[in-house]
Amino acid sequence: MLAEEKYIQKIDIKHRKKFAQFFTPLPIAEFMVNWIFKDNNIKTLLEPAFGLGIFSRLALDKNKNIKIKGFDVDKTIYSKASDNFQNSNVDLYLEDYLYNDWNNKYDAIICNPPYLKFHDYKNLETLTEIKKKLGVNLSGFTNIYTLFLLKSIYQLNQNGKMAYIVPSEFLNSNYGKNIKKYLLKSQLLKEIIIFDFKENIFDKAITTSAILFLEKTQSNTLNFTNIDNIFQLNNFDNVKKKSYSYANIDYNIKWKKYYQKQNSLKYKNLIPFNSVAKVKRGIATGANEYFVFNIEKAKKYNIDIKYLLPCITASKDILLPIFTNNDFNNLIKKNKNVFLFNGVNKQNNHIKDYVRYGEEQNIHQRHLTSKRKPWYKIENRLPAPILVGVFNRKGLKFIRNEANITTLTTFHCIYLTENLFQNIDIDLLFAYLLTDTAKEIFNDDSREYGNGLKKFEPNDLNNAKILNIFDLDVSIKKKILNLYNQYKDEVVNNKIESQALLHEIDTILQNNFSDVNSS
Repeated sequence: MLAEEKYIQKIDIKHRKKFAQFFTPLPIAEFMVNWIFKDNNIKTLLEPAFGLGIFSRLALDKNKNIKIKGFDVDKTIYSKASDNFQNSNVDLYLEDYLYNDWNNKYDAIICNPPYLKFHDYKNLETLTEIKKKLGVNLSGFTNIYTLFLLKSIYQLNQNGKMAYIVPSEFLNSNYGKNIKKYLLKSQLLKEIIIFDFKENIFDKAITTSAILFLEKTQSNTLNFTNIDNIFQLNNFDNVKKKSYSYANIDYNIKWKKYYQKQNSLKYKNLIPFNSVAKVKRGIATGANEYFVFNIEKAKKYNIDIKYLLPCITASKDILLPIFTNNDFNNLIKKNKNVFLFNGVNKQNNHIKDYVRYGEEQNIHQRHLTSKRKPWYKIENRLPAPILVGVFNRKGLKFIRNEANITTLTTFHCIYLTENLFQNIDIDLLFAYLLTDTAKEIFNDDSREYGNGLKKFEPNDLNNAKILNIFDLDVSIKKKILNLYNQYKDEVVNNKIESQALLHEIDTILQNNFSDVNSS
């Protein structure tokens, strides 16, 4: 049994999550080490996030004389690793890699860095350190694994080699732009291998992964390679690659474009979604357990319903694409959480009492509430006519919000833009959004996580493309609206989604927008 497997059995998941301990599977670790040692001129190796040292164990099998240095911040894993590497060429340090060892350089660096979001580490302090050393301005939303990556590039010797396995999200996120810019400027990045597996590589980690191979030699080309099963690593040289010169790669865009087929290329007459609608996130309370109410909770605290804001708080509460007042009233009867406390009427004694209770629970000192004045006032977000789910596995979930109520961040809000040159029919737009064609095109701008999970931030949708259905012939638009109205009747009256009717709309779109010249 591997040391990592024994550790997982003995150490609880809460501890492992705290220190972002997701261990690299042996076949992938072997693949990375084999690439590092293709040219065996390596005398020094750095493992910045040591863990139990799977990379170092494999490296020592290749070269027993190599000098290895490793860092970790968890006393528990450091103690076990120290025991395992006694009487070897491995020097271990119980220190934070990001604040130490800046002046040393190495022939090889190999790493599975910690995956911690910006609010789970000393965010501002660490970003300041990176800016001071590397001169790189990074977003406050930057995940810590990219900071490990940038520091390691700085520490690589001339002709040195570096292999990192990281979540692939930075390739397609806003915070990744300056990281990609730095990578392109350095011209050390030789290969990005994206894992398009059906299952997660790392147990309990909801993320897709990528291996980055870097080498401190001059090169003008970057390869992108998709791997859809782990066995392809054994025959990697024969796996199809897409190669681009650095000059032809844009750090400002999602890099999905360079390694995944773009669905929008199959269609003609596309327009930006933000030319017809604007997407904004739902309400963020900063303390849902305090602000979210149902009827039972309202009675418990004597809060009159007129002081509560009707709100969708959970995606699972909306089962069909059209959400009506009747649907909302049914949720109220079922005692669902469909209200938000918005303590603007402090003349009411019960409101005063509940605000005081929140302060006793230190709700007013939370990250978001502490920035609001007064802290108990919910941010202003008008009800949106169309809602869209943030996460999905089977395609985007669009909701026609006929109940006209607000939503928490479980949904994004879609508002029509004012456009003097184009008449936007909201039913026509919604009919389009329900189709597989629309979802397929939107998928070009998704962010991908493990097990097929996809996420859209508001700007992912704002910057995406849609078919220009508004320029269709009037008779075709009427046909689409007629099909949509039949579909709507089925949903509202019979609680049935007619996929046949949506398929007919899809067929109309395919007949009018498919690009016969696309390959």
